[in-house]
Amino acid sequence: MASCLFCGPKLAACGIVLSIWGVIMLSMLGIFFTIHSAVLIEDVPVSEEDMQGDAANALQTIYGLYNQVGYNCFIAAGIYVVVGLLSFCQVRMNKRTEYLVH
Repeated sequence: MASCLFCGPKLAACGIVLSIWGVIMLSMLGIFFTIHSAVLIEDVPVSEEDMQGDAANALQTIYGLYNQVGYNCFIAAGIYVVVGLLSFCQVRMNKRTEYLVH
């Protein structure tokens, strides 16, 4: 029977801890980018071409960039959820192999 076990118990536990932190951090960043927090303006990829034209158009462009970065944060948080679930499965498989007799 083939085993899907590819990491040890310590690495799997570390993956769970990092995934929990990644989900919390990136979810909060996604929320703050989505509500257009002014503190995060340096992290929005605004170029000089985005600022050309009238003020209303430039503001809508910047808000669109804020939303795009927020969506990227939510996607990354989702990837961390998948990694956390995979690490949790690895912890469970490591626990199960401790009780097997070889």
